[in-house]
Amino acid sequence: MRVASFNVENLFERATALDQPTWSDGRRALELHALVNGLLNKKTYTQADKNAIVKALTELGLGKSDDGGKFAVLRQNRGHLLKRSNGVIEIVANGRDDWIGWVELKTREVNELATLHTAMVIRDVNPDILAIVEMESRPALKHFSEVLLPRVGATPFAHVMLIDGNDDRGIDVGIGAREDFAISRMQSHVDDDDAEGQIFSRDCPEYEISMAGGNSLLLLVNHLKSKGFGRRDASDRKRQRQAVRIAEIYNRLKARQPNIIVLGDFNDTPDSDPLKPLITGTDLLDISKHPKFTSDGRPGTFKNGTKADKLDYILLSPALQARVAAGGVFRKGVWGGKNGTLFEHYPTMKREVQAASDHAAIFVDLEL
Repeated sequence: MRVASFNVENLFERATALDQPTWSDGRRALELHALVNGLLNKKTYTQADKNAIVKALTELGLGKSDDGGKFAVLRQNRGHLLKRSNGVIEIVANGRDDWIGWVELKTREVNELATLHTAMVIRDVNPDILAIVEMESRPALKHFSEVLLPRVGATPFAHVMLIDGNDDRGIDVGIGAREDFAISRMQSHVDDDDAEGQIFSRDCPEYEISMAGGNSLLLLVNHLKSKGFGRRDASDRKRQRQAVRIAEIYNRLKARQPNIIVLGDFNDTPDSDPLKPLITGTDLLDISKHPKFTSDGRPGTFKNGTKADKLDYILLSPALQARVAAGGVFRKGVWGGKNGTLFEHYPTMKREVQAASDHAAIFVDLEL
């Protein structure tokens, strides 16, 4: 059986701020989106809060109208947050109970060829079980499986599942599985917290898979905190807390289930301090370190595949380490370099915007 992980970077709709030529182009909008919604959720708005809300809305392009920004829109569903007069914003709500609304990120359609190339990657990797990262919803995943996969000659997944997580940008984690790999149990961890608050940026769902002969497999699918926006130290700390919690979940589960895979986009390198609780603090093994893993000479999984671009992982419990038949990285859906010439990609990919993703798919073959 083959298990794979693939960050698809959305299939049909993606937040405009995330879909820019470079990460920095939309970074500030993402920071402001998180900041202003945090302020808007406060029970009482101080004058300092109101000033900060005005500043953030103005910088987001929402000074003159609720829909005036390139990246965001202000939703005032009940009551009023503000009034505008002669170019001046006044916050008239005194707290969360005075109105219902939020600042929402605008989305736009993903390039059609990019979506087809995503389907082609899944067709060519041909996993029995696929962990899917940055997916907008279960209905979107189901439509993709039933419509787009057959369009490129691939077989739809018999089972697809996605549990909405903590990220309102539509970048959740899900799973697709073939007929003989039924999802027999699911457990969300969206509410897990510690002394510092909520742990997971998206979720760390448990998916237990039943197989013929009575065997079962448990997957922990993850998308850890990115380095993309916010203070570096705060992002690193969040990612470390997530790694600690995943290790705790894994250590608890392995007492009853020997066949466990922790996989997804961890947004950091194997030697980083934030990932140490998971990478070196458990008996899990990164598939890329297994002797049966075939390397193409590029250690990373993101963009050009450099050592610093190792972001995507498949970590195996000891019982599964003994069952590995092969493993590898599939890059044909990634552009690769300024002109797309670093490695082979699909010939129908003529421009970077048509790439399936900036992430390669990573896979393992297991004899179970």
